[in-house]
Amino acid sequence: MTNQRYDVAISGASLTGLALALSLKATLRDDLTIAVLDRPGALGVADDPRAYAISAASVRLLRMIGVWSEVEKDAQPVAGINITAGRLDSAARQTLLHYENETETGEAASHILPAPLLRAALVRTFQSAQIALVEGVAGERLAVAAEGRRSPRRDLAGIKVLTWSYPQSAIVTTVSHSEPHQGVATQHFLEAGPFAILPLVGGHRSSLVWSEETREAERVMGLESADFLAALEQRFGGILGELTLAGPRVSHPLQLQLARALAADRLAVIGDAARTVHPIAGQGLNLGLRDVAALTECIADAARLGLDIGSPETLRRYEHWRRFDGTMSAAAMDGLNRLFSNDNPALRVLRETGLGLTDRLPGLKRLFVAEAAGFTGTVPKLLQGELP
Repeated sequence: MTNQRYDVAISGASLTGLALALSLKATLRDDLTIAVLDRPGALGVADDPRAYAISAASVRLLRMIGVWSEVEKDAQPVAGINITAGRLDSAARQTLLHYENETETGEAASHILPAPLLRAALVRTFQSAQIALVEGVAGERLAVAAEGRRSPRRDLAGIKVLTWSYPQSAIVTTVSHSEPHQGVATQHFLEAGPFAILPLVGGHRSSLVWSEETREAERVMGLESADFLAALEQRFGGILGELTLAGPRVSHPLQLQLARALAADRLAVIGDAARTVHPIAGQGLNLGLRDVAALTECIADAARLGLDIGSPETLRRYEHWRRFDGTMSAAAMDGLNRLFSNDNPALRVLRETGLGLTDRLPGLKRLFVAEAAGFTGTVPKLLQGELP
């Protein structure tokens, strides 16, 4: 505990917590004092096999806070997206939808980046910015809950959460393959859940996010490497050639969680503390960075006008800005998972017909790209590549 008081105290050295600290520092320089509240060893980088789909808007924010230059060479632009479907025992994968993943300005709508590389870059940039990391403070004008879905600060403020546990777990690993991925990501919909193949830098490695019924996921995680690889090959359906395991495998249960409020008395809630969503569209981190950008802009606008940055008016603006988008995104991902993670014949016809129709509508594809890029709705300035 330090006796120093800070203008903004961010609870949690999470990705969004560090990004918010850096965003406020880049925007307001030394006009506000900022601290991140966490244990002394919180800036470590774990051996994490996950990879993030970073939207074009999130890339702009990371560039503005000095992080993107650290990871750009390791971030694979996604050139195109294939949506396929079929039963696990089917001999072929039917491509229902393909679209080029490029925005109207010619940039990739998303990049795939290994999780440890992004965290390491955020940590290095945070340390270079000389922002305080402390275990506790005497007081603050504004507190921010950024500790993750089990947020003590959010719970202490009395903010309730709506939680739904899916009958699924996500298995994550990395594979090498003999055929080049050419920057194309594949989302294959199977009866138990989506199977995502995300291209990594180098052309012959991909990160996998395999949503599976929880009991089956537990069985699969216990398989020997050869049997686990055989299960992967069955789900790949022959694309990308011969496979080899290129990293550890982890599994975690899937949940939908929504905070019933994003603000309380002198408290804002961001990132996974605000919501956790199904990984079907890979938007969890991007939603958190949208929180970061919106809250930074609300704080900056209030500070420059000489207003109270922790006032109900400032926090109400942030909550109104982010609540609808976060809730609708969570609902959309939940709905997609429910629509595709089953073998109901009527729903199968509906979804395959709908995707086939979408494949013939260029305007709708452009809307998908804009949404994936993070350019729909009221976009905060940091996500446009500008300081607020």
